[in-house]
Amino acid sequence: MATLLQKSKVMKVAGLSLVVLLAACSSDQRYKRQVSGDEEYLNAAPLKVLNVPQGLTLPEANGEYDIPKATSTGAVGKALDIRPPVLTISQLAGSRTEDSAQASRLLLENTPENSALWSQVTMILEQRGIPVSSKDDGSRSIETNWVKWDRADENVPIESRHKITVKPENGMMALTVTSLGLRQGDETITDTIEVQRYNKLLLNELTDNLYTLRDTSNKNSIQSAYGIIDVQTGSDDTGLPLVVVRAPFDAVWERLPHALESVGMKVGDRSRSSGSVTVTYKGLSSSEWQALGVDDPSIPEADYKLQVGDLNNRSTLQFITTKGVALTQKQNDEMVAALKAAFSKVPTNK
Repeated sequence: MATLLQKSKVMKVAGLSLVVLLAACSSDQRYKRQVSGDEEYLNAAPLKVLNVPQGLTLPEANGEYDIPKATSTGAVGKALDIRPPVLTISQLAGSRTEDSAQASRLLLENTPENSALWSQVTMILEQRGIPVSSKDDGSRSIETNWVKWDRADENVPIESRHKITVKPENGMMALTVTSLGLRQGDETITDTIEVQRYNKLLLNELTDNLYTLRDTSNKNSIQSAYGIIDVQTGSDDTGLPLVVVRAPFDAVWERLPHALESVGMKVGDRSRSSGSVTVTYKGLSSSEWQALGVDDPSIPEADYKLQVGDLNNRSTLQFITTKGVALTQKQNDEMVAALKAAFSKVPTNK
């Protein structure tokens, strides 16, 4: 009995130790930015001058392959931060980025599209909940309050303050993010790499949201311009049947997934650069075809490759089986009727 009690106590102590160990590991995130493995290399002996025994003569040397002496003042071992550097992103058309020790900036062409840059930046800051301590519309500058960055590789979140400006410069529009301070808890951080990291993070946040904002606006413009799209039958240079959609490639590419799903096709991989889409045709029920206003097509349920062609103000669609066979004329005409009904529905903006 005493032996069993002793074993029970040992198991409880071991279990408690394991819980404490796991808790300690889960709260310390430094391992995510530290090198792992053997650090014995740090104890390697320095190079020594070769001592030649008396009576021996070394061959003539010119020093070409001598290893120069170097004094390293950087971090080593566990103190070395192995996280990759943050890169600024140029997502917007005609843009480029520049970085310095205290600032990062996005340079855009001075076009009518970029004339609203200041109002777009201020709107994004508000939408993203980034605190602002001061704003001057005249000089187009904003100073943020402390922005908290919750990152999985930091034990204590880092907070940063920035100045954001939008100004014309040498025929360009410059969106600049400058550091006004960096801290982690009660500790002030002045390391240049860290300052640059958080300048770039904020600039990327603004750039990404600018891209999303403009992309959404462009899509809405396309949908407004091409609400109801006409669809006709046609043929390629070899006489094979295809579907002609009377709208530019951008409008068709944007509307195509919803149109295909409306006629019973599940959309797979899409490649805009090659204009190819993989689809699986499962068809619809008789009542669903009736609601769409077309007869049930005779197209076999199977996998297809859809090739989308760009003819400036028109686009073409050609369905090809996995064996490389195009639809028959009858099947193509039936698909024209189905897609015409699908494209005739004016899309709703969400």
